[in-house]
Amino acid sequence: MRIGLLGPGCSDPKSFDRAARGLRDELGAERVVYLGEDRTLEQSVMGWAVDLVGQPADDASFFLRATDSCLNANADAILDFLSQEREREKLRMFESLARGSRSVEIIAGRVAILVTDKRLLSEEDILPAHILVYGRSVEAVMKPIGKRWFLSPGSFPDAGVMLLCEEDESLWARAYSPTLELRNEAKISLEAALKMRAQGG
Repeated sequence: MRIGLLGPGCSDPKSFDRAARGLRDELGAERVVYLGEDRTLEQSVMGWAVDLVGQPADDASFFLRATDSCLNANADAILDFLSQEREREKLRMFESLARGSRSVEIIAGRVAILVTDKRLLSEEDILPAHILVYGRSVEAVMKPIGKRWFLSPGSFPDAGVMLLCEEDESLWARAYSPTLELRNEAKISLEAALKMRAQGG
């Protein structure tokens, strides 16, 4: 399990775009969740889809694209079309939380609540959760309070990238710069003890 987290990115869309791609292509994220309240991720993903299959690139236009590309095409052209469409389908791994909403996840057997803003967290959210993830923070946060962990990737342009991954039967949170330089990491446990390593000077 490797879940990428992206913080608010509208202040630096170019860096955001590169980081979102890097979470998948360089850090191996199997799913990426955007914790901002705007359409930054949606706009990036649509741009990638257009690069792959041309305009229009939405689901509703699939049969139009198929007709234009395949009606009089040879076998190789049809295979190319299908390959591009499969790559477009893979973009579904990128998700955004709706403004004001929350997502309940099971991560490494632990209940996690994801929100765009920690002010949205209620007592009903906090009580059953082991991990609380939020987007509205300037800096990356990896903080244990009691038996719960509060995590945030921070915001662009100075932070904004985090990866949750299972390794050696443990769950790790890793915070990265927008250029995907590892800044620190924490082993997530149900105990309050914090195990963190800082990178660089």
